[in-house]
Amino acid sequence: MLVQDYTSPGCFDESLIEEGGARPASEALVAYVSPMDIKDVQALQKLADATIARMGVSFTVYSDQGNIDRAWPFDIWPRTIEASEWRQVEKGLAQRLKALNCFIDDVYNERAIFKAGIVPDEVVYSSRNFRPECVGMKPKHQAWANICGTDLVRDASGRFFVLEDNLRVPSGVSYMLENRAVMKQVVPELFENLHIQPIGDYSNRLLSMLSSMSPNEVAVPEVVVLTPGIYNSAYYEHAFLAHEMGAELVEGGDLLVGEDDYVYMRNIEGLKRVDVIYRRIDDEFIDPEAFRDDSTLGVPGLMRAWRAGNVAIANAPGCGVADDKVVYAYVPDMIRFYLNEEPLVSNVPTYLCSREDERAYVLANIEKLVVKPANESGGYGMLVGPHATAEQHHEFRGLIANNPRNYIAQPTLSLSTVPSLCGDAIEPRHVDLRPFILQGANTYVTPGGLTRVAMVKGSLVVNSSQGGGSKDTWIVDTEVDDVI
Repeated sequence: MLVQDYTSPGCFDESLIEEGGARPASEALVAYVSPMDIKDVQALQKLADATIARMGVSFTVYSDQGNIDRAWPFDIWPRTIEASEWRQVEKGLAQRLKALNCFIDDVYNERAIFKAGIVPDEVVYSSRNFRPECVGMKPKHQAWANICGTDLVRDASGRFFVLEDNLRVPSGVSYMLENRAVMKQVVPELFENLHIQPIGDYSNRLLSMLSSMSPNEVAVPEVVVLTPGIYNSAYYEHAFLAHEMGAELVEGGDLLVGEDDYVYMRNIEGLKRVDVIYRRIDDEFIDPEAFRDDSTLGVPGLMRAWRAGNVAIANAPGCGVADDKVVYAYVPDMIRFYLNEEPLVSNVPTYLCSREDERAYVLANIEKLVVKPANESGGYGMLVGPHATAEQHHEFRGLIANNPRNYIAQPTLSLSTVPSLCGDAIEPRHVDLRPFILQGANTYVTPGGLTRVAMVKGSLVVNSSQGGGSKDTWIVDTEVDDVI
C-alpha cells in the first residue's frame, strides 16, 4: 500500500490515522490511491504541473536577485475536511468577521469598547493602521472589511484555532479556485463520485457583495478592481478576479475624481462613473492627497469622494486597524461585547509583550515560542523559537525590549499535516488553511479555502514566498446518501 508506513507523530493528520486507516472524509481518496505506486502519483503530479503551466498560474517572489515569476507551487494530494465539522467553523468565521466590523465601526465612531474598558484605546491609537481620516465614516451595511482571509490551524488534538485575521488586502483566493480547476482536470472521476462542496461560484458572490456596497442608486453598479500594476506579487490574482467578475482592471492613472467628487474611469468613450472600487493597494498609497504625496499608484481625491459617500471602497480605508496581531488578542472579547455570544472558533493563546508580566514570560521562554511583529505579513519578521539560533533569540529579546507594543508571542503548535508528494515518497507536511469570508448585504464563507503547505520537512512556514506550496481543499459531505 502506498501509505502503509506513513506516520505523523505528535500531529493531527488530516487524511490518515495512526492505525493506518483513513479519516471519514478521506476514505474514498485513500481507496483511490491505494492501488497506485509512487510512480503513478508522480505521473499525476506531472499532469497537474503541466496544467498549471498551460493555465499560466503564477506568483511573484521578491528577492535580492530580483523579482521572479514562478509557476504556482501545488501538491497533488488534497486536504479533506468533513462537512459536518466545517459547518461549525463556517459559523465561527462569520461570527468573527461580524464582530471585527462592529469593532472597526466603533473605533471610528462611538468608541464604546474603549469606554467599557474592553480594549485599551492606546492599543488602537498606537497602531500604524489607525487612520484619523476615517473618523466619522459609516460604510454601508456596517461592513468595513468586506473580504477577509482568516488563517486557521489545527493543534495536535485536531481542534481548529484562528491564527490571524487578514483584513486589509487579503490574497490567495484565485489560487484556491485554480487549485480546484487543476484537480478537476487531473482526477475528474473523484468529483463524480464524491460529495465535494463546490467553490466555483465565489466570483459571482464577490461581485454580488461588492455591488451591494454601492452608495449610488443604479441598476447595475460599475465595479472596478484597482491594482498597483504588473509588478505586484498578486497581480495574477487581480487580473483573474477582474476577468471572472467581468469587471474592469484599472490602475490609478485610469481613474480620476471630478469636481463633483465622483470617481470616473477613463475609457475610449470618455469618462464613466465608478460606483465600487475593489482596491488591492494599501491605504497609504491609494490617495496622494490624503496619505503619501509621493504615491503614483493611487487616485488623487479618492478619499474625498469616499467621504462624500459617492463611491464605495472595499476593503474600506482604515479597516487595517483590526488587522493587527495585538488587536487580534482582543477579538474573543469583541465577540462577547458586540454580539453577546461566545466565540465559536478560539484564538491561539497569545502573550502581549506590552504587558509587563507577559513580556517577562516571553523573554524567559523565547526558545519555546513563536514571536510575531504586530503588522508584518507573509511570514516575515517572525521568530520560530524552537527552530531559531541562540543569536536570533538574543536579537528578538532586544527587539521586544525596544518596542514591546510591536510584538506578540504564541506557543508553538504542532500544526496538522497532510500526506504530500516529496520526491519518491509520500510524507507528512504541515499545513494551515485560509478560508475567505465576504460581508456586504449578506455574509458568505468559502467551503474550505486555500490550504498552504510547508514543503520543507519539519518546517512550520507555509507562505509561498518562503518556499511553501498549496493543496486543493475538499469539504466532503459523507452523510449524503447517493441517489440511484
